[in-house]
Amino acid sequence: MNRRLFIQNFSMLTTGLVVSLNNDAFAALQRGNTIKGRVTSGKKGLANIVVSDGYSVVRTDAKGNYKIKTDPMASTVWLSTPAGYEFPTKASLASHYHLLGSRNEYDFDLKRLKKDDQQHGFIIWADPQVKNKKDVAQMMETAVPDVQELVASLGEDALIHGIGVGDLVWDNHALFADYNAAVAQMNIPFFQALGNHDMDYRMGGDETSDRTFKEIYGPTYYSFNRGKAHYVVLDNVRYLGKEREYDGFISENQLAWLQKDLQQVPKDQLLIINLHIPVYNSVKNNADFYALLAGYKNVHIMSGHTHYNANHIQDGIYEHNHGTVCGAWWTGPICSDGTPRGYGVYEVDGNELKWYYKSTGKDKKEQMSIYVDQLTNQTRVIANVWNWDPEWKVIYFLDDRPMGIMEQQKGFDPLAVKLYLGDQLPIGRTFAEPQKMDHLFTAHFAPSVKKVKVLATDRFGNEYLMEMACS
Repeated sequence: MNRRLFIQNFSMLTTGLVVSLNNDAFAALQRGNTIKGRVTSGKKGLANIVVSDGYSVVRTDAKGNYKIKTDPMASTVWLSTPAGYEFPTKASLASHYHLLGSRNEYDFDLKRLKKDDQQHGFIIWADPQVKNKKDVAQMMETAVPDVQELVASLGEDALIHGIGVGDLVWDNHALFADYNAAVAQMNIPFFQALGNHDMDYRMGGDETSDRTFKEIYGPTYYSFNRGKAHYVVLDNVRYLGKEREYDGFISENQLAWLQKDLQQVPKDQLLIINLHIPVYNSVKNNADFYALLAGYKNVHIMSGHTHYNANHIQDGIYEHNHGTVCGAWWTGPICSDGTPRGYGVYEVDGNELKWYYKSTGKDKKEQMSIYVDQLTNQTRVIANVWNWDPEWKVIYFLDDRPMGIMEQQKGFDPLAVKLYLGDQLPIGRTFAEPQKMDHLFTAHFAPSVKKVKVLATDRFGNEYLMEMACS
């Protein structure tokens, strides 16, 4: 080949490469800063449906059309699924969104439910946190069948969905596929929140730490509706730019969006906010967050992260900090406070909410553990009432004689101490330690007593009884 022909061919080749790069790598530049679309049910356009890019919040017009001037940082557009319609899903994972690409139009089609949805249920899965295939096997052999059994017990036409409040995996993002398989087998719509172990490290700052999560699960904050309940999912884990360094913080973007989202919600609606890190004691700007909730009469926050179970009520806002699906990181049957590994079960009726803690492999009637030990000249009973809050009542009986209210105290669950205390336990994950909690109740009595019973009554009037021989 002569030199002139070579140069001509090389010039044509490089020009083609530039054209190719322009067509592929920079395709997103073709999208304008305004997107639009239509929300339908079949051929009918749906009016007043909330659509957002995470920055702006708009409603569809009478024909179901919407238009949003998107923020440059927006990566998704999603709808806040309205009451009365099925949740869009793919293999049971929520799919109420589109990832923004080169297009300017994104449509949504909804299917109306066959029954009224004011009565429905949901479960909260906190911290499945699988790190390897051994953890996955435990999840699939214990937690998943437990949920399947629960769902089956509710009947074929029951409306129930799930929300994973973070740490779906434990830094091993290849296992998102295994978490997704668990969701598919539970066969109910499942929404996801981002946890600190679900983030990308070494990819920049907080703004890039959710890249993998978004590719799989879509937006990290959004809302949806069922019946008279309005659900919000938030990302309150702020990555600090160094591996595994983070804090609890709700970004200004989210707070600005949340304010706009809540403007669409009547003050008397049931408001259920789902996130990973507990707000009441671990989110630095929780005062700004609480300020947005002023005036709402029935607010519940669902969190995880701690690997223990705790309930906190502040200014009428009830935060449920859940015991975990994995317990103490799949090392034993209980969390660090003695709560069995498990999940929260919630029942919605209009704008009222009831709940209980469902221990994996246990009947819903099992809501506490009791221990009897012999001291120098007396006997002591300790009751660990896992999901206690100030509306519970805990009393005891000695040889069937009523003795009154047990003394509440902060302390350690005896089984948690046995399984987790010390730098040699638990085997393989020795960082797990017993956690002191406030849902312990004690009583002391004479060694002559043969039998002790503990009766715990929850805020809904449900009674849970356990008894144990003293010798």
